[in-house]
Amino acid sequence: MSDANIRIPVEARDRLAEIAAAEGLSLRGWLARLAETALTPAERVARAERAEALLRRWNGYGPDAGERADLDREIDRRLHRVDLV
Repeated sequence: MSDANIRIPVEARDRLAEIAAAEGLSLRGWLARLAETALTPAERVARAERAEALLRRWNGYGPDAGERADLDREIDRRLHRVDLV
């Protein structure tokens, strides 16, 4: 595998290296694992569509656009309440 250089601020590099070390990995190894496991936007959409189709078949779940917006607002409200956002 060939390597690539990515320019980031030193502070960001050091923070990522600390996170990697805490997981017993080099920064290079941690970034490679991240690239293998993180989903692209298209992959997230596909996964969400599959999950929704499964839920629809299993229990009839199928909110319309307005219901989705309401659910998104409720999730945001709850995340803010526990200070995760």
